[in-house]
Amino acid sequence: MNIHEKLSKIQVAFKAKKSRYNSFGRYNFRSAEDILEGLKPFINEFSVTFKVDETYLGEGVLESKASISDGKDAIHATAIVAVDFDQKGMQMPQKFGSASSYGKKYSLGNLLLIDDTADADATNNHSKTKAKPKLEGEALKKAKEFIKNGGKIETIKTKYEITPEVLKTL
Repeated sequence: MNIHEKLSKIQVAFKAKKSRYNSFGRYNFRSAEDILEGLKPFINEFSVTFKVDETYLGEGVLESKASISDGKDAIHATAIVAVDFDQKGMQMPQKFGSASSYGKKYSLGNLLLIDDTADADATNNHSKTKAKPKLEGEALKKAKEFIKNGGKIETIKTKYEITPEVLKTL
């Protein structure tokens, strides 16, 4: 069996669980690590190896190249990603690590024909106008404690949708 036939069989049989959960976007997704873990059974079965190489192209752009090889021939797929330098709450190494992980995931996805349209990560527009969660339950208790300790209702309003009834209790 040549490398193209091996890859074809792996593409048909391959399954990777979406074992990660994004609580901000409220969706399950798979990571590069999930994909690599899902590939392990095929290594011995088809006598192949998988690897992902990265190249820094400059100006915050990374190229990720996923490969399958049988020791004689190889097939490659790439993904190009950019580091989001404006990402809030991350140190620079975390920004590059995030872009690296994303690039690995998508180069592997390109190699293995993983359909991104079924992955919420592909359809999430990360909109800044996303609906705010309602202030209730444990969050309401914390909000009351926050105000009791001198916090402002305006601060809570930036994070939560507050009904007029809840606003009266605050």
